[in-house]
Amino acid sequence: MNTLEKVQKSIRVLAVAALTLGMVSCSDDNNTPVNEEEVITTVTVRLTGGGQVINLTSKDLDGDGPNAPVVTASGNLAPNTAYTGTVSFLNEAETPAEDKTAEIQAEGLEHQVFFQPTSGLGTFTYTDSDSSGRPIGLTFNYVSGNAGTGNLTVTLRHMPNKAAAGVAAGEITNAGGSTDAQVQYPITIN
Repeated sequence: MNTLEKVQKSIRVLAVAALTLGMVSCSDDNNTPVNEEEVITTVTVRLTGGGQVINLTSKDLDGDGPNAPVVTASGNLAPNTAYTGTVSFLNEAETPAEDKTAEIQAEGLEHQVFFQPTSGLGTFTYTDSDSSGRPIGLTFNYVSGNAGTGNLTVTLRHMPNKAAAGVAAGEITNAGGSTDAQVQYPITIN
């Protein structure tokens, strides 16, 4: 076999290998739907208790743009008071605004909301769960602490390890996953 024949044979072998690789990579065996990252512009925590309704809202309509989120609280919390709570997620970059809360609920196995208050601001307890009995965090109970100020960080995680130590109790340290949304609200208890 001369040099030209060897080159032509090598080209044919490479072409067959490339076609085979292309067919394998296009196989339906790996045709798993891709769940794109959530687009969330607005996160609202609603607390009801002690004769009041408090809304904590964070709006970041330009996403990663130059403008900081607009964070508001409709009032101060009462000390040592039991509240029921909900958290909702919107994509207000769409018209009309897209409520992402129902999608997060439907994909409960893949999501968990974490509440991280400054020490002394109170405790959170989950009241909802996914189909495996692990928390989602769209509904919860909150008992405020003594009078004081601090921050409440609310984080929505996608694909957390809900079986990891402490995660079912709301500890984010071992949760892993990726962050779909994270906001920080200033809290005043008086």
